[in-house]
Amino acid sequence: VQLQASGGGLVQAGGSLRLSCAASGRTVSRYAMGWFRQAPGKEREFVASIKWSGGFTSFVDSVKGRFTISRDNAKNTVYLQMNKLKPEDTAVYYCATKKYGSGSSSAIQYDYWGQGTLVTVSS
Repeated sequence: VQLQASGGGLVQAGGSLRLSCAASGRTVSRYAMGWFRQAPGKEREFVASIKWSGGFTSFVDSVKGRFTISRDNAKNTVYLQMNKLKPEDTAVYYCATKKYGSGSSSAIQYDYWGQGTLVTVSS
């Protein structure tokens, strides 16, 4: 499975971005998907995850109410809609897929990773 993340960029605080993660090589319609981020000098942290069916989602507390995660299994793509962005959201965002079970906040549970897309939020 290859994952291609896109949609990052520079945005002012309070703005919005939508990240996309397109999978190829194998359908991921039965896999859980997750988004993680890594800010400069910090460890990678969990952002959001979604079950293969789309029926269950999970978010880190700092983005609840601002970010949503969704998926289009027909397009083999998962999305992260980010609203009301803050400077502390600045990071490289990575998508990942997990072959078994529901989504997880633990990076080690994921089997495949995309290359990352940079999100920069200016104050």
